[in-house]
Amino acid sequence: MNPATADRRAVFAVPLLGVLWGLNWPAVRLCLVEIQPWTLRTVGMAAAGLCLLVSALLGGRSLAVPRRQLARLVTAGLLTLGAFNVLLAFAQLHAATSRAAIVAFTMPVWTALLAWPVLGERPDRRRLLGLALGVGGLVALGVPLWRAEALTIGLLWALLGGMSWAAGTVFTKRWPIDAPVLVVAAWQLLVGAAGAGLGMLLFEGLPRPAPLLPVTVAALTYHVLLAQALAYLLWFAVLPRLAAGTATLGTLLVPAVGVAGSAALLGERPTAADLVGLLLVIAAAATILLPRRVSRG
Repeated sequence: MNPATADRRAVFAVPLLGVLWGLNWPAVRLCLVEIQPWTLRTVGMAAAGLCLLVSALLGGRSLAVPRRQLARLVTAGLLTLGAFNVLLAFAQLHAATSRAAIVAFTMPVWTALLAWPVLGERPDRRRLLGLALGVGGLVALGVPLWRAEALTIGLLWALLGGMSWAAGTVFTKRWPIDAPVLVVAAWQLLVGAAGAGLGMLLFEGLPRPAPLLPVTVAALTYHVLLAQALAYLLWFAVLPRLAAGTATLGTLLVPAVGVAGSAALLGERPTAADLVGLLLVIAAAATILLPRRVSRG
């Protein structure tokens, strides 16, 4: 395959990633009807991590990580993937999936905010605008729920999940790991799976095999094979071939697809406040994540 054809296919993979990760929100909610949250996250992250390790091996990459950096790897994996995934599973148990997706997607805002004291990246006007839009999205979503006394603990879990992801991202930037990105992601997924597995043993016990409803089997298959394993493989395959802004567009689709998928598959009906919050949060992420256009003199 010549480079031009590969680059074109990479561009087509961007909306596919947005769809895969976006539809994962209702898929996870369907799984949680019969599968406990710690167990679900253990299986999903372990499958994705193993898939990436196999891909790295087939690509001739070493799986080694410097021993002195193992603590960094574990910390980043527990924050970015372990806590993030587990918190969002509990968020969906206690809040509408569409609202949990909107709140969790404020993670670029918290990343920009944490980068100031940790990385010394003082927010410029653009990042301040993104922060204001993100807070505005949370206010637009939360105030009507607060007035109606309909705020739930699930939205707090979703918010903490987004913050956990941001903390892990900033931690990794501050203390990077000297290994290929694909290998680091694979080990971080397995670290997250190990953390979720410990929670499973403490709070749920070993899973007992039992027949699942067909819809649960379909949702679990989608979550493990498509939204986890395939999506991560696609991400690391297309990322090197794309400009940062193009790759980011795929992530901006995730909350919109998540809300639409929750309406279609779960019967949720977002309110006007939900939609306003969604638009503001997507605008906040776009403001922070999309690269600036360089003016030509």
